[in-house]
Amino acid sequence: MARFICNMRTSLAIYKGLISLRSMATYPRVVLGIETSCDDTGAAVVDEHGKILGEALLSQKDVHLKAGGIIPTVAQQLHRDNIDRVVNEAIICSGISASNLSAVATTVKPGLALSLGVGLIYSLDLVKQYNKPFIPIHHMEAHALTVRLLHPVEFPFLVLLISGGHCLLAVANGISDFLLLGQSIDEAPGNSLDKVSRRLSLIKHPECSCMSGGQAIEHLAQFGDKTFCKQILPLSKYQDCNFSFSGLQNYFNCVIQKMEDVEGIENGAVLSCAADIAASFQHAVAHHIIKRTQRAILFCKQENILPINASLVVSGGVASNGYIRKMLQNLTDCMGMSLLCPPPQLCTDNGIMIAWNGIERLRAGAGILNDTFDIRYEPRAPLGTDISEQVRKTAIKLPPLKIK
Repeated sequence: MARFICNMRTSLAIYKGLISLRSMATYPRVVLGIETSCDDTGAAVVDEHGKILGEALLSQKDVHLKAGGIIPTVAQQLHRDNIDRVVNEAIICSGISASNLSAVATTVKPGLALSLGVGLIYSLDLVKQYNKPFIPIHHMEAHALTVRLLHPVEFPFLVLLISGGHCLLAVANGISDFLLLGQSIDEAPGNSLDKVSRRLSLIKHPECSCMSGGQAIEHLAQFGDKTFCKQILPLSKYQDCNFSFSGLQNYFNCVIQKMEDVEGIENGAVLSCAADIAASFQHAVAHHIIKRTQRAILFCKQENILPINASLVVSGGVASNGYIRKMLQNLTDCMGMSLLCPPPQLCTDNGIMIAWNGIERLRAGAGILNDTFDIRYEPRAPLGTDISEQVRKTAIKLPPLKIK
């Protein structure tokens, strides 16, 4: 069963009292955000002061966990079955009628085509019914700007987005104004964590049976030895900020096969050294992320792209990983930067970040559509202006960095 959550009185209330009901007489501009880029159906109503008035979320995790991965057609059908319920729940929780919304913001890129289509079709019907402006949202832009809902972060700042489907480094100069420094050339870290977890059969581990792949890796890694496997560093010969996780994944698949042979068990059984492999793989993923981020920071400092004492903003589902956060904290401490991460509830896909991105665009008067005739969803969509070639040509060599 997919899990449905209404967060009217969510734990997010501890973050600056974000949930607040107001009378209609004093109500500021409000935006409804709708998120269906992958496997979570999310909706939220947020006002221009950053108050979360209502939120609802349907998680498909349990369904896809049993299937061994996200099946696009299944995700699409679950979105279709539940989007009306999710949106109505968020609106009801907010205490506002749909007719009093200032605009509707919806993820239209990037993501799974079948999932994006459900959210877009529903949203276009909604804006037509209530005659509201429509704000198309770039999913990665929404992740990057979520931190500004919680902290008064000024532009520019460095952004690291790490999730199940994306991995990139960019400088945020403003709303919809990004400089792309580097991105994954193959797998995303979250996807690799999930695949190694499945190869380790962690769903059969008594402590991990209800966890996603990434959560299972993080949980078991606490009890493992991160030095169990030989450390390899992807793209070490390339002086850029791009990422690659497929090589790491393949290397650890080979390690798992070797240990299965040593222990005399077949694929599908849980290795006695599963925690050690989990710890080693998590550390390898984190180390790779740290080294590419280190180069991005050095490049920005050398090119005077960022001010002194700038912030590194980290978001996306993998940003919820505590071990990776600690390593990033160590990096920013060494580099004289501050680290800002949204709480885990806002790192994963949700309607709040989409609504907030809509608020940011509403304030800036950017990308607000009254005519939606030609609007389309885009499964693949770059973020900002790609300057990764400039980064490569700069050829910054990385000094030693002591990672705790």
